[in-house]
Amino acid sequence: MTTPRTFVAILATILALVAIASPARSDDFYAKKTITMIVGGNPGGGYDLYARALMRHYAKHIPGEPAIVVQHMPGAGSVNLANHLYTRAPKDGLTIGMIFPGVVVGPLLDERLEARFKPTEFIYLGSANNSTRVCATYQGSETRTFGDALKRETVMGGDAPGGSLFDYLQFLRREVGARFKVVRGYKGSVDILLSMERREVEGICGLDWSSLRTQKPDWVRDNRMHVILQTGIDTHAGLAAQGVPNIWAYVKDDDSRRVLELILGQQVFGRPFKLPPGVPAERVAVLRKAFDDTMADKAFVADAEKMGLEVTPASGVRVQELVTKLYASPPNIVKRAREALQP
Repeated sequence: MTTPRTFVAILATILALVAIASPARSDDFYAKKTITMIVGGNPGGGYDLYARALMRHYAKHIPGEPAIVVQHMPGAGSVNLANHLYTRAPKDGLTIGMIFPGVVVGPLLDERLEARFKPTEFIYLGSANNSTRVCATYQGSETRTFGDALKRETVMGGDAPGGSLFDYLQFLRREVGARFKVVRGYKGSVDILLSMERREVEGICGLDWSSLRTQKPDWVRDNRMHVILQTGIDTHAGLAAQGVPNIWAYVKDDDSRRVLELILGQQVFGRPFKLPPGVPAERVAVLRKAFDDTMADKAFVADAEKMGLEVTPASGVRVQELVTKLYASPPNIVKRAREALQP
């Protein structure tokens, strides 16, 4: 005969075995936790703005509603952050990185890059924007169209190799013939835009149009700059309506087009959020779903619009597929693309 005490002991044993056999649910995991979102750029830049917009709405779509804090790890065009995510960051789903898309394709396009990471092994949560990047000159510059840039030397501010603000100047010089003189070494777009106001340089290239509108709305409103070129796989309708040509108007042969498609393919995932390799699959699924839900959240969209941020999202699965496809590009196209980006 089973006594009450024996019955309780048996029940406790059964419950303990069930607990051991059943993995912790993701909502149990994220409750009362803190997610650290690390941005590979400087505070106040375009990537920081997107990260903070996401932060304000992301948690409510994650079961357990964890706290989210934003940190920054700039340096080497966000290569420092990519190395950190791959080699040192915890693989528990509590660290999310936002690195420049140029770093995703960096090991493919720059064999000298000191990368301790494999971009195809990161786990992509999604991208907030299919970006259109622009070249722009400040008021007073004699370069008011891209046609002018093909004819006269124009002094442009750039960051470091691997960053779009440097790399885009390079391939536009080599593949399209722009007569850009590059002043390199700026920390990011904030510093270059300030340098333009001081008349130290004439312009900037490789900056997302949404970032430029957000960082310098008065330049847009008061016509204090000349947007001379847009770059992207697709044409931005709003810029086209303003008479800003797409790069494809200046590309004349098929090989050049394939090279530029490889370089510009990164813009499809213009604002990528990612996890280190090795995060448990059930947490990846939770964070990817929450990202997609946030991108469709009317409150988030309204917040982004108020900040001047364009939201044209891509899912984590889509970004993962694109990165894999880019790394499967033909060797001859990769070689020429690398040459186009050399300092």
